[in-house]
Amino acid sequence: TNKSMRPLTEEETKTLFQKLAEYMGRSVERLINRSDERHCFRLIKDRVYYVSESVMKASTSINKDNLLHCGTCLGKFTKSGKFRLHITALDYLAQYSKYKVWLKPSAEMSFLYGNNVIKSGLARITESTPQYAGVVVYNLADIPLGFGVAAQTTEACKELDPTANVVLHQADVGEFLRGLEEDMF
Repeated sequence: TNKSMRPLTEEETKTLFQKLAEYMGRSVERLINRSDERHCFRLIKDRVYYVSESVMKASTSINKDNLLHCGTCLGKFTKSGKFRLHITALDYLAQYSKYKVWLKPSAEMSFLYGNNVIKSGLARITESTPQYAGVVVYNLADIPLGFGVAAQTTEACKELDPTANVVLHQADVGEFLRGLEEDMF
Protein backbone atom coordinates (compact mmCIF):
# COMPACT_ATOMS: atom_id res chain seq x y z
CA THR A 1 0.00 0.00 0.00
CA ASN A 2 1.08 3.55 -0.67
CA LYS A 3 2.12 5.04 2.67
CA SER A 4 2.99 8.53 1.51
CA MET A 5 1.01 11.53 2.67
CA ARG A 6 -0.99 13.28 -0.04
CA PRO A 7 -3.74 15.88 -0.42
CA LEU A 8 -7.28 14.56 -0.82
CA THR A 9 -8.77 14.30 -4.29
CA GLU A 10 -11.80 16.46 -5.11
CA GLU A 11 -14.08 13.44 -4.64
CA GLU A 12 -12.51 12.51 -1.28
CA THR A 13 -12.80 16.12 -0.07
CA LYS A 14 -16.47 16.24 -1.06
CA THR A 15 -17.17 12.95 0.78
CA LEU A 16 -15.28 14.16 3.89
CA PHE A 17 -17.08 17.53 3.94
CA GLN A 18 -20.51 15.90 3.53
CA LYS A 19 -19.82 13.68 6.55
CA LEU A 20 -18.47 16.57 8.66
CA ALA A 21 -21.44 18.76 7.66
CA GLU A 22 -23.83 16.16 9.15
CA TYR A 23 -22.43 17.23 12.53
CA MET A 24 -21.17 20.78 11.95
CA GLY A 25 -23.39 22.23 9.25
CA ARG A 26 -21.74 25.18 7.53
CA SER A 27 -19.14 25.44 10.31
CA VAL A 28 -17.00 22.95 8.34
CA GLU A 29 -15.52 26.06 6.66
CA ARG A 30 -14.14 27.14 10.04
CA LEU A 31 -11.80 24.16 10.04
CA ILE A 32 -9.97 25.62 7.06
CA ASN A 33 -10.46 29.38 7.53
CA ARG A 34 -8.92 29.65 10.98
CA SER A 35 -7.60 32.83 12.57
CA ASP A 36 -4.52 31.15 14.09
CA GLU A 37 -2.94 29.17 11.25
CA ARG A 38 -4.01 27.54 7.99
CA HIS A 39 -4.93 23.89 8.28
CA CYS A 40 -5.43 21.25 5.64
CA PHE A 41 -6.47 17.64 5.19
CA ARG A 42 -4.02 14.92 4.23
CA LEU A 43 -4.43 11.23 3.47
CA ILE A 44 -2.02 8.62 4.85
CA LYS A 45 -3.05 5.10 3.84
CA ASP A 46 -6.87 5.35 4.05
CA ARG A 47 -6.88 7.74 7.03
CA VAL A 48 -7.69 11.46 6.83
CA TYR A 49 -5.63 13.79 9.01
CA TYR A 50 -6.37 17.39 9.92
CA VAL A 51 -3.04 19.15 10.19
CA SER A 52 -1.63 22.66 10.50
CA GLU A 53 0.52 23.79 7.60
CA SER A 54 3.56 24.30 9.88
CA VAL A 55 3.35 20.69 11.14
CA MET A 56 2.78 19.46 7.59
CA LYS A 57 5.87 21.32 6.34
CA ALA A 58 7.92 19.95 9.25
CA SER A 59 6.76 16.41 8.43
CA THR A 60 8.39 16.58 4.98
CA SER A 61 11.76 16.00 6.66
CA ILE A 62 10.55 12.55 7.75
CA ASN A 63 11.03 9.63 5.37
CA LYS A 64 7.57 8.80 3.96
CA ASP A 65 7.93 5.13 4.97
CA ASN A 66 8.47 6.21 8.60
CA LEU A 67 5.58 8.69 8.79
CA LEU A 68 2.65 6.94 10.50
CA HIS A 69 0.47 9.89 11.55
CA CYS A 70 0.49 13.63 11.11
CA GLY A 71 -2.00 15.92 12.86
CA THR A 72 -5.39 14.70 14.14
CA CYS A 73 -6.97 11.63 12.57
CA LEU A 74 -10.56 12.52 11.67
CA GLY A 75 -11.46 9.11 10.31
CA LYS A 76 -10.94 6.78 7.40
CA PHE A 77 -12.26 5.88 3.99
CA THR A 78 -13.82 2.43 3.74
CA LYS A 79 -13.11 0.10 0.84
CA SER A 80 -16.44 1.19 -0.69
CA GLY A 81 -15.38 4.86 -0.59
CA LYS A 82 -17.55 5.96 2.35
CA PHE A 83 -15.99 8.08 5.08
CA ARG A 84 -16.24 6.92 8.70
CA LEU A 85 -15.48 9.38 11.49
CA HIS A 86 -13.28 8.21 14.35
CA ILE A 87 -13.57 9.20 18.01
CA THR A 88 -10.33 11.19 17.52
CA ALA A 89 -12.46 13.76 15.62
CA LEU A 90 -14.61 14.45 18.71
CA ASP A 91 -12.84 17.68 19.77
CA TYR A 92 -13.64 19.31 16.42
CA LEU A 93 -17.16 17.92 16.20
CA ALA A 94 -17.92 19.16 19.73
CA GLN A 95 -16.50 22.61 18.99
CA TYR A 96 -18.76 23.17 16.00
CA SER A 97 -21.70 20.78 16.45
CA LYS A 98 -25.16 22.02 15.48
CA TYR A 99 -27.09 19.38 17.39
CA LYS A 100 -26.34 18.14 20.89
CA VAL A 101 -27.70 15.59 23.31
CA TRP A 102 -27.07 15.55 27.07
CA LEU A 103 -27.26 12.31 29.02
CA LYS A 104 -28.53 11.68 32.52
CA PRO A 105 -25.72 10.36 34.76
CA SER A 106 -27.47 6.96 34.81
CA ALA A 107 -27.05 6.64 31.02
CA GLU A 108 -23.38 7.66 30.69
CA MET A 109 -21.81 4.24 31.30
CA SER A 110 -24.17 2.51 28.90
CA PHE A 111 -23.21 4.96 26.13
CA LEU A 112 -19.51 4.62 26.98
CA TYR A 113 -19.85 0.84 26.52
CA GLY A 114 -21.01 1.41 22.95
CA ASN A 115 -24.78 1.31 23.40
CA ASN A 116 -27.41 3.54 21.82
CA VAL A 117 -29.01 6.26 23.95
CA ILE A 118 -32.57 5.42 25.00
CA LYS A 119 -35.30 7.91 25.92
CA SER A 120 -34.99 7.26 29.68
CA GLY A 121 -31.31 8.29 29.56
CA LEU A 122 -31.94 11.55 27.73
CA ALA A 123 -31.58 14.71 29.83
CA ARG A 124 -31.78 17.31 27.02
CA ILE A 125 -31.65 17.56 23.23
CA THR A 126 -31.12 20.59 21.00
CA GLU A 127 -34.43 22.08 19.81
CA SER A 128 -35.38 21.22 16.21
CA THR A 129 -32.91 18.36 15.84
CA PRO A 130 -33.94 16.53 12.64
CA GLN A 131 -34.12 12.75 12.42
CA TYR A 132 -30.79 11.22 11.27
CA ALA A 133 -28.81 14.40 12.05
CA GLY A 134 -25.33 13.93 13.50
CA VAL A 135 -25.35 14.72 17.23
CA VAL A 136 -22.56 15.13 19.76
CA VAL A 137 -23.33 13.41 23.06
CA TYR A 138 -22.44 15.18 26.32
CA ASN A 139 -22.77 14.48 30.01
CA LEU A 140 -24.48 17.08 32.23
CA ALA A 141 -21.08 18.69 32.95
CA ASP A 142 -20.86 19.54 29.19
CA ILE A 143 -18.04 17.06 28.59
CA PRO A 144 -18.30 15.48 25.13
CA LEU A 145 -18.55 11.69 25.42
CA GLY A 146 -18.97 10.75 21.78
CA PHE A 147 -21.26 11.15 18.82
CA GLY A 148 -24.08 9.44 17.03
CA VAL A 149 -27.11 9.90 14.82
CA ALA A 150 -30.48 11.19 16.03
CA ALA A 151 -32.94 8.30 15.79
CA GLN A 152 -35.88 10.72 16.17
CA THR A 153 -36.64 14.42 15.86
CA THR A 154 -36.68 16.54 19.04
CA GLU A 155 -40.49 16.65 18.81
CA ALA A 156 -40.85 12.87 18.41
CA CYS A 157 -38.61 12.28 21.46
CA LYS A 158 -41.24 13.82 23.74
CA GLU A 159 -43.75 11.08 22.86
CA LEU A 160 -41.40 8.09 22.95
CA ASP A 161 -41.49 5.00 25.09
CA PRO A 162 -38.68 5.09 27.77
CA THR A 163 -36.84 2.19 26.06
CA ALA A 164 -36.93 3.65 22.53
CA ASN A 165 -33.67 4.74 20.90
CA VAL A 166 -33.07 8.49 20.65
CA VAL A 167 -29.41 8.37 19.52
CA LEU A 168 -27.81 5.62 17.47
CA HIS A 169 -24.26 5.18 18.78
CA GLN A 170 -21.39 5.91 16.35
CA ALA A 171 -18.34 6.42 18.60
CA ASP A 172 -17.50 7.16 22.24
CA VAL A 173 -14.45 7.95 24.38
CA GLY A 174 -14.69 4.52 26.03
CA GLU A 175 -13.33 2.96 22.82
CA PHE A 176 -9.78 3.73 23.94
CA LEU A 177 -10.33 1.56 27.02
CA ARG A 178 -12.27 -1.22 25.31
CA GLY A 179 -9.39 -2.12 23.01
CA LEU A 180 -10.84 -0.93 19.72
CA GLU A 181 -7.57 0.90 19.00
CA GLU A 182 -6.58 -1.62 16.34
CA ASP A 183 -9.02 0.01 13.94
CA MET A 184 -8.20 3.51 15.12
CA PHE A 185 -4.47 3.46 14.60
